[in-house]
Amino acid sequence: MFDFVHEKKRFVQIVLALIILPFAFWGVDSYRKSGGGEPLATVNGEKISQQEFDNALRQQQDRMRESMGEKFDQVMLDQPEVKNSVLENLVSQRLLISQARAAGLTVSDEQVAQVITGIESFQKDGKFDKQRYATALSRQNMSPLTFEARVRQDMGMRQMIDTYTQSGYASNAIADSLIRLNEQQRVISMAEVTLDPFLKQVTVDEAAVKNYYEKNSNEFQALEQARVEYVTFAAEALQSQMAVDDAEIKKYYDEHQPEFGTQEQRQAAHILISAAAQAPEADKQAAKVKAEQVLQQVNKSPAKFAELAKQHSQDPGSAANGGDLGLFGRGMMVKPFDDAVFQLKPGEISGLVQSEFGFHIIKLLAVKPAKTLALEEAKSTIAQKLKQQKANDKFAELAEKFSNTVYEQSDTLKPAAELVKMPVQQSAWLNKGQAGNPPWTDKALQAVFAKEVVKDKRNSAAVEVAPNTLLAARVLEYKPASTRPLAEVSDAIRQKLVRQQAHELVLKQGKAMLAQLQHGENLKLEWKPAQMITRAQHAGQSNELVRQVFQADAAKLPSYVGAENAQGGYTLVRVDAIKEAAAIDDAKHTGYLQQLRQLTGDELFRAYLADARKNAKISMKTFVADDKK
Repeated sequence: MFDFVHEKKRFVQIVLALIILPFAFWGVDSYRKSGGGEPLATVNGEKISQQEFDNALRQQQDRMRESMGEKFDQVMLDQPEVKNSVLENLVSQRLLISQARAAGLTVSDEQVAQVITGIESFQKDGKFDKQRYATALSRQNMSPLTFEARVRQDMGMRQMIDTYTQSGYASNAIADSLIRLNEQQRVISMAEVTLDPFLKQVTVDEAAVKNYYEKNSNEFQALEQARVEYVTFAAEALQSQMAVDDAEIKKYYDEHQPEFGTQEQRQAAHILISAAAQAPEADKQAAKVKAEQVLQQVNKSPAKFAELAKQHSQDPGSAANGGDLGLFGRGMMVKPFDDAVFQLKPGEISGLVQSEFGFHIIKLLAVKPAKTLALEEAKSTIAQKLKQQKANDKFAELAEKFSNTVYEQSDTLKPAAELVKMPVQQSAWLNKGQAGNPPWTDKALQAVFAKEVVKDKRNSAAVEVAPNTLLAARVLEYKPASTRPLAEVSDAIRQKLVRQQAHELVLKQGKAMLAQLQHGENLKLEWKPAQMITRAQHAGQSNELVRQVFQADAAKLPSYVGAENAQGGYTLVRVDAIKEAAAIDDAKHTGYLQQLRQLTGDELFRAYLADARKNAKISMKTFVADDKK
């Protein structure tokens, strides 16, 4: 809707996510564990142990690996910034727990039970299954008592967070002012002062090139280089060696039935009349009255549901499609909506359904029944999965032996390669600090350029370069870092200096022309065709230029502004006309109010958390570069 609110809100969401994500049910560590050794931090006397930190770091690793896929590099977690961020989050968690406790926030047994029984992993045929619950927890080495305590603790913290994030406020006047500011349009024309003509005016002599080279020698450093032989050992490569028989496949199929079924899905359309949960009661009643009026029209002409949704629905994501939400399974929508949809028959239309978003009128369009794959259909998938499991087990069995062999027989990679039946390969020249295509990650290069590998001619350590993938290397040839000779870089220096000086001439010329235009002089310029821009939509123009356009004096038009551009030139802009925002409709007004309330609620929570930290007794370790812990 409006840029600055959207960007600010996104920043707040990221901050909150860093705090909240580690509280997910499978991620919370026992806050009562103390572990051995000195604590890494204390919060009002409560300790955060090395064990808690290691667990949190491992959880962060899992999240990063899942989100980044092949781009994930284990070495990222060795950065002190990441470690400090993880520890900061643990401190914030611990502080929120104590604040919730001090505020007397409680969670009943019934609330805990409702959350746990609603977790799909613990259900069988859509209902909570005690045996599945116990089995799932045992795989995590966790007792039901511990898990339930963590759920209770998590819910208490969320109550504390929601107290602030759901208390945001925004007035109607502020929302309307922001809409007008954000949607005001300005008609502009542009003219460019380009760099190319000025490049021909500049000459750079040899003395200037040499002077730049001597003063900026760090720019011309040739990195350390090495060419290596290496062995990679990956679980994936072992899969072809694994055998699976029909009995194993049948057993897996019988024990994992939920994996081979798809739940029933429903396709529905809706008409939404917005009314935020935190909206004043008068606003909610007004929304309800409007929803009832729309419902009467729907009941009178059911066949026109899609047409009425386009006309009345305040859900921007579906209104244009006649309210169609596509296919979804049970539990994917908010509960009141979900309950209503799964009680309807195809073609049937609901009454008013109230949710945290407002009032819905729902039409069930279609039902896609649940389906279970037959054993024969699932056979190849199961076989592949079992081979992968066996390969992972074999990898785990051999990984330590591989690492030990690389270390113990450090003058050759041949024994380690023979152990895992993998070839010894050779690389091209590698540059220190410049990661490339797999397997040459940052961590692999750190291992290659380690002192004992380069100078002592020993095998590198076996390092993880991808999930379940190890690499060990041995240097064949090495080139130390050096400064590239002047003759090799002189042309590049000359081009850089020419461009710099030409750019200075462009700026001088552009600013002079702008001053002339602003003083009413007529200049012969090639103005481009006029275009309309807003603060949010500005056809790829720089933020600085757009800022100047909307700060330009609207009392006297045309008005002129200018700024340097990304191509090294200078852009002159003529502001010809201003068009104010059209009449503000209810849907747009409501949407802005909701975003503002969310934004102010998030800010309230951040301010509360900052104040709580300020008044708490907190001590914590600071990680620095090369810190192994």
